[in-house]
Amino acid sequence: MEYEERYLHLNERIDVDSHVICKYKVTTDMKMTTAAAAIATEQSTGTWTKLSTLNEDNFLKRSGKVTAIDGNVATIAFPVEDFSLDIGGVPQILSIIAGNLFGLDALQAVRLEEVVFPKSMLREFKGPKYGIDGMRSMLKRPTKPLVGTIVKPKIGLTPKETAEYVYEAGMGGLTNGKDDETLSNQKFCPLIDRTEAIADAIDRVKSETGHVMMHAINVSTNGHQVLEVAEMAQDHGATELMVDVLTCGFGAIQVLAEDPSIKLPIHVHRTMHGAMTRNPEHGISMNVFATLARMVGGDALHVGTFGVGKMKGSAEEDLANKDICLTKNLPYKRVMPVASGGVHPGMIKKLVDLAGLDLQMQAGGGVSGHPGGVRGGAKAMSQAVDAAAAGIELDVYAKDHKELAQALQKWGSA
Repeated sequence: MEYEERYLHLNERIDVDSHVICKYKVTTDMKMTTAAAAIATEQSTGTWTKLSTLNEDNFLKRSGKVTAIDGNVATIAFPVEDFSLDIGGVPQILSIIAGNLFGLDALQAVRLEEVVFPKSMLREFKGPKYGIDGMRSMLKRPTKPLVGTIVKPKIGLTPKETAEYVYEAGMGGLTNGKDDETLSNQKFCPLIDRTEAIADAIDRVKSETGHVMMHAINVSTNGHQVLEVAEMAQDHGATELMVDVLTCGFGAIQVLAEDPSIKLPIHVHRTMHGAMTRNPEHGISMNVFATLARMVGGDALHVGTFGVGKMKGSAEEDLANKDICLTKNLPYKRVMPVASGGVHPGMIKKLVDLAGLDLQMQAGGGVSGHPGGVRGGAKAMSQAVDAAAAGIELDVYAKDHKELAQALQKWGSA
């Protein structure tokens, strides 16, 4: 590759405060130095041959630099000045660190495993408005994991039926409910009607029991509409908003988090992530998306079920995602990690043992599929969380809690 040596800085010290540091796992038949230089080339000069327009000083100053090679993992540092955050933001960041490189014919596969941003770039983002502490305060739940449900079936229910589901879930002790990713403004369940009905259901739960819960209304839509739709949901009684971040874009989260008119926490759904994160050799690691979601202001983020639920993912990978939500290496409020996907009461103790108490667990079928209906499923989930938080084995706790016993009989325990 022409100019390959210009991209190799393996024995040089790179100023981490002025570079974005990325790690790529590479599958290739060529030398790793050549493969890594090919990535740096594509994301810098973006061409395969010598250029008559290339200014040598600018080229060396602004090109990506291969700073380390460890087996099949290449570390590449991109200068901060290559990034534009006032006009560009996360879309432009991704175009550099996760752009055309995936299509390079010379590489059989490549996966962006990790990204570390310098403090100068992190300061340009505000992070979550509320995060873990803010959500706990709203829900009056200082230490126990949050416990929630996804309304199932994901589409097809009317606003009245959806609200009744949320009411039953709240009466069963759940702190959180949410729309699923495919529910928007369909004729059978219009957003305004659904939002108002759910708000009334949550008010009924509080007036009857004193119990506080919130429900995330899905406001995922076109970029030019997302703020308007979020304001509309908020005006009609929404207590939380949900955005499908990868289908809407990270800018959809950022505009809601940073606009002063929006007073609600933002639940970040990661639908479609598997298209990019599932293949361990090619694509983008979920912890990259978790980093960006925290930067732009998500308050709660799906991170996986730590190898326990129905979705593909290992405990190691999902714990790394959770750690991004909590790490002090990012200068923002902590994000609430959400475990969702095939969750039922029998999994709760293992999830807490793996991931700790700063966790929100969401069960759809694991609530509505309970023999006692939604309220019975909600009680079983709540009981499982109480047991796990107290360090009591589920089968022991179930002896005095009928709903949990029924759940364990139906689904077993992890």
